[in-house]
Amino acid sequence: MKLVFATNNPNKIKEVQAMLASNIQIVSLQEIGCNEDIPETSPTIEGNAIQKAKYIKENYGYDCFADDTGLEVEILDGEPGVYSARYAGETKDANANMDKLLKKLETESNRKARFKTVIALVINDELNTFTGICSGSITKNKKGKDGFGYDPIFLPNEYTKTFAELPLAEKNKIGHRGKAMQQLINYFK
Repeated sequence: MKLVFATNNPNKIKEVQAMLASNIQIVSLQEIGCNEDIPETSPTIEGNAIQKAKYIKENYGYDCFADDTGLEVEILDGEPGVYSARYAGETKDANANMDKLLKKLETESNRKARFKTVIALVINDELNTFTGICSGSITKNKKGKDGFGYDPIFLPNEYTKTFAELPLAEKNKIGHRGKAMQQLINYFK
């Protein structure tokens, strides 16, 4: 079975392919000739994941799954949320995003936050969604060199290291994306 993953990130594709059963072959957007930017205009993380998966099904005819992720900070009413990647502007600069968030939280004692990933799967014209959440808090300073996005300032609950300090296998086990992927994998079992 071939299944399109609505991404052109080869590392994401490789990581997901390794998790799925060998009878499921992941296909990238590039491989189906999709080179345009898929619209992400929904005001919610769920909505964007669904929008991307449906776009591929409707425009290319392939069964597909897509993901969207956001960091939600409690004291900021869920900000940056759906705007996580472009929080500090359209350049999607991770350091600028972290700096903006740290500045906003400078005087706040409530630093509770959570990462949320939603995977939308469109298969046989049926839509399913899988949600993974990892709760934690925002540190006062960046720590660690691994990971990407907000990983250097996100401290998962019951851990003393940020996502950027944890080994990838550990992050995937407790993280939002790993939890959502596990639900997708269980769906195929």
